[in-house]
Amino acid sequence: MTANPATPLLDTVDVPADLRKLEPEQLTQLADELREELISAVGQTGGHLGSGLGVVELTVAIHYVFNTPDDRLVWDVGHQAYPHKILTGRRDRIRTLRQGGGLSGFTKRSESEYDPFGTAHSSTSISAALGFAVANQLANMPGRGIAVIGDGAMSAGMAYEAMNNAKQAGNRLVVILNDNDMSIAPPVGGLSAYLARLVSSEHFLSVREIARKISRKLPEPLHRAARKTDEYARGMAMGGTLFEELGFYYVGPIDGHSMDQLIPVLENVRDADEGPCLIHVITKKGKGYSPAEQASDKYHGVQKFNVVTGEQVKSSGGPPSYTGVFAKQLIAEAEQDDRVCAITAAMPSGTGIDKFSDAFPDRAFDVGIAEQHGVTFAAGLAAQGMRPFCAIYSTFLQRAFDQVVHDVAIQNLPVRFAIDRAGLVGPTARPTPAASTSRTFQRFPISL
Repeated sequence: MTANPATPLLDTVDVPADLRKLEPEQLTQLADELREELISAVGQTGGHLGSGLGVVELTVAIHYVFNTPDDRLVWDVGHQAYPHKILTGRRDRIRTLRQGGGLSGFTKRSESEYDPFGTAHSSTSISAALGFAVANQLANMPGRGIAVIGDGAMSAGMAYEAMNNAKQAGNRLVVILNDNDMSIAPPVGGLSAYLARLVSSEHFLSVREIARKISRKLPEPLHRAARKTDEYARGMAMGGTLFEELGFYYVGPIDGHSMDQLIPVLENVRDADEGPCLIHVITKKGKGYSPAEQASDKYHGVQKFNVVTGEQVKSSGGPPSYTGVFAKQLIAEAEQDDRVCAITAAMPSGTGIDKFSDAFPDRAFDVGIAEQHGVTFAAGLAAQGMRPFCAIYSTFLQRAFDQVVHDVAIQNLPVRFAIDRAGLVGPTARPTPAASTSRTFQRFPISL
């Protein structure tokens, strides 16, 4: 397809089928235009920006290579799905994001056939994608399950529970690990990118299968040694031993902002018959927008903002926020009682535990996106004489109801839960440190 030079490529793309008519060398330009459209839209509506900026190229590449919506694409959490919405027939409504009657800030089944699964929590995407993959396999229908999951979401046990069952999906399951914090792999370089293309290629896989067939005819000790040699050689080169042990074929890490790396690797994985595959991509949260790249939170969640300067619209005065009052009072209690400690699940700034951590770093614990563990961890602390406070959003504490009942309440342990974001919530779901607003919340008095 040859576009009119005066016509932006994004104007020629309404759905992914249009995107696939472009030449590969046009995709970088399309990604640049998509990023500009995303910044402009969120500047008007507010919402989650940094995550979407980080997956612009990845979004374009996935829809270009895979046959969505037949291949079912599940975005973990949904914060990163704004570029996906623009490319899947919703560009004309993107400036209604999170408005009454407008587009959801997350993926939503009733909104589009390109949103096969609703994702608003975290770490659920692999389980859902596995369900799609196995269902298609059982029905003898084409179509994969594709999960895009962030490195932060990999702190939740549910992701590993899903991966532990992935083998039954065969090559129908593709997991794309979006690593935007360099927390798992070393920096991406030319060598690792070359190795990723090599090990995902048809030639490598063919040679590898021949070697497997030969090794199966060897005595069992030699067969086991050959298998382990193959796994660990690639694991040492690319850091994928953990995923290999869970039954995945690991490819990466690759540069998630390079079409030259993304397209051939995704195509190789699409055409391979290697079983469930995990592709490890390195991205930069807030990529391509200087104010977001320079912000400590990479503009995770923002109010409306000036696109040119990046300055966010500040909320008007009003009473102090629940978060600020809670943090101040908890610090005061901890100054009087060295048994007081605080736990949060990947939301230190949103709960005020960041301020407590500044004052008492040894008594503040961020357990990651692992609410179940956080609650039972608090129960263990309490059983040993500590006075833990769990500061977890109302919607996220749903994930740990069993632990609240079984591990805390039934044992009558002194764990305090400071819960907010219940009921009606203000303009942003997750406030940035610079822009916290008042919420409707259930108040819990601090009592030791």
